[in-house]
Amino acid sequence: MNKRSLGARLAAAPYMVWSVLFVVAPLIMVGYYAITDSTGAFTVANFAQLGTYSDIFIRSIWFSLIATLICLVIAYPIAYTIAMRRERSQRVLVMLVMLPMWMNFLLRTYSWMAILEDTGVINTLIGYFGIKPFHMINTPGAVILGMVYNFLPYMILPIYSVLAKLERSMIEAAQDLGAGRFQVLTKIILPHSMPGIASGLTMVFVPSVSTFYISQKLGGGKFDLIGDTIERQFQTSYNYHLGAAISFVLMILILVCISVLNKFTVDDEGGLLI
Repeated sequence: MNKRSLGARLAAAPYMVWSVLFVVAPLIMVGYYAITDSTGAFTVANFAQLGTYSDIFIRSIWFSLIATLICLVIAYPIAYTIAMRRERSQRVLVMLVMLPMWMNFLLRTYSWMAILEDTGVINTLIGYFGIKPFHMINTPGAVILGMVYNFLPYMILPIYSVLAKLERSMIEAAQDLGAGRFQVLTKIILPHSMPGIASGLTMVFVPSVSTFYISQKLGGGKFDLIGDTIERQFQTSYNYHLGAAISFVLMILILVCISVLNKFTVDDEGGLLI
């Protein structure tokens, strides 16, 4: 028993070291800089300045919520369609979903710049039909579109992983008992897919609310998000303490969202816990 315990500890040692160096230590540094000034003295002035960034916080949350909901609406039918296919077809379709993720994040965003520009691909194509070009780049819609495109796979995959484990016999039994398609969807499929939905919402909302590159390139820097503000404090203003305070508040916001979404879990017997 002791040998097994020692072996388990040794196996977990690299993970623990990694967690301390790259998770715990950075969080401690962020907390330290957030509550100190340039002289190292304790202060709450950094948090007092956050009121001036309330519009940015609201905009970031609003854009992220819209992008997350759009991802959910698009991802659920895609995940369901993949899950209902044969196993071989599922592997191919999942690979196609993951294929864009193999490309560099920056290149994917630059590609959308070329597509959405006033002289880009879309406006060039519609110009052949005599339609005047639409101004799509440097707009809130372009920023949200960039979020949806880049983070959509993170919504599809968790939902698919849950739906793929759903016993089809349950659906067939419900249909045999007279349940219609809508009842099967609302009474069986949706409740059992809630853990995947909760995971997908978390995996899309967290990177969306903290992103900065998408808003800079597709928004033209006109729509500052929390990530843009944090980057500016560290890269331009060199106000590490204010940047750490904003990062700390963002971290608290993300933890609150995760804790709420984690209410939707599945117990050992497969029941939904809320």
